[in-house]
Amino acid sequence: MTPNNKTQTDDTKKRIWAIVGASSGNLVEWFDFYVYSFFSLYFAHIFFPQGDTTTQLLQTAGVFAAGFLMRPIGGWLFGYIGDKHGRKNSMLVSVCMMCFGSLVIACLPGYATIGVAAPIILLLARMFQGLSVGGEYGTSATYMSEVALEGRKGFYASFQYVTLIGGQLAAVLTVVVLQFLLTDAELRSWGWRIPFFLGALLAVVALWLRRSLEETSDKASREHRDAGSVIGLLRNHTRPFLMVLGFTAGGSLSFYTFTTYMQKYLVNTSGMDPKTASGLMTGVLLVFMLIQPIIGALSDKIGRRTSMMIFGGGAAICTVPILTLLQNVQSPGVAFLLIMLALLITSFYTAISGILKAEMFPPQVRALGVGLSYAVANALFGGSAEYVALLMKQQGIETSFFWYVSAMGAVAFLVSLLLHKRGKGIKL
Repeated sequence: MTPNNKTQTDDTKKRIWAIVGASSGNLVEWFDFYVYSFFSLYFAHIFFPQGDTTTQLLQTAGVFAAGFLMRPIGGWLFGYIGDKHGRKNSMLVSVCMMCFGSLVIACLPGYATIGVAAPIILLLARMFQGLSVGGEYGTSATYMSEVALEGRKGFYASFQYVTLIGGQLAAVLTVVVLQFLLTDAELRSWGWRIPFFLGALLAVVALWLRRSLEETSDKASREHRDAGSVIGLLRNHTRPFLMVLGFTAGGSLSFYTFTTYMQKYLVNTSGMDPKTASGLMTGVLLVFMLIQPIIGALSDKIGRRTSMMIFGGGAAICTVPILTLLQNVQSPGVAFLLIMLALLITSFYTAISGILKAEMFPPQVRALGVGLSYAVANALFGGSAEYVALLMKQQGIETSFFWYVSAMGAVAFLVSLLLHKRGKGIKL
């Protein structure tokens, strides 16, 4: 091997290790965050007064949504830290905060023991986690875009959603394993606490991996007058900020509809057995995770604009038929194919989500620009997906939710028209 080839190989290995290090914390954060959603079927009765299943799920979904409402604050706080004090420092703090939130939930007594304090503390813990995750996305997306090789940025950046989905997959796999090892009564009594302890332990590993990362921001960008400044961001980069809001509104709503909410939809609307629904979603998430690098590499060839147009147009046209067919689906195989079709369409957003947004902002406001705009739209549309869907079901207008998701896909399509035809950035 020649010296040049060896240097190139070492550089590639270094970049891959950086991606792994950044992604590890991302996986842990999202595992902790999604464990709440996937296990809510088992602990809803612990923290809330007795009521029908839909009402209890609605209450737990409300707490889930509250965590998302903290994301804009997290996006601002960690965006500021990332742009002003370095991406690495921001990622280290966020994973520690997520660990703390999980430990609180794992040890929290129920409503029967401490009364109304139980749901209040649960809400506060979820808000704390929401603050952490709100900062995780923007900083990790920025970091991964900065360490990725030019011409392969879509491929490398897709691993952000590989680990994000991996966190979901690990959460639902934990459900499946515990359903196999424990009885339903044991899960509802104490078994649901296990994954929250597991998430806290995994955070220690992620913290160790992230400590070895090299900083990607330079001194000049950190000392820029606009570094970490919301005023500077909104004054000088209003258009990309609003565009990211549009992308994220449609992308996050579609993503959470067909991942986080789908397990409840299959059980609560389609009448599927909880164990069957969990097994089905395990397979769905595994395939969804594996296709992210493929779609990311494709975006390097066809451009970010084309990828986003495929997502927006596909979501606008296909969402209503897919959700309508899933209402009365009897076969798990048919349900699998329908959900995978929806997630294949969504992949044209998720695989390039981080890199698309990072390429729209300069280094001095990149973490803040990506994190804050993403967090605002994700809080309003992604985090509220379960709550809105369950509320509309409770009101007897469930099909209105289908059209809502479809309409936001159309918004993402219209915003994608403002991107350059050859990919990066926006039209001048």
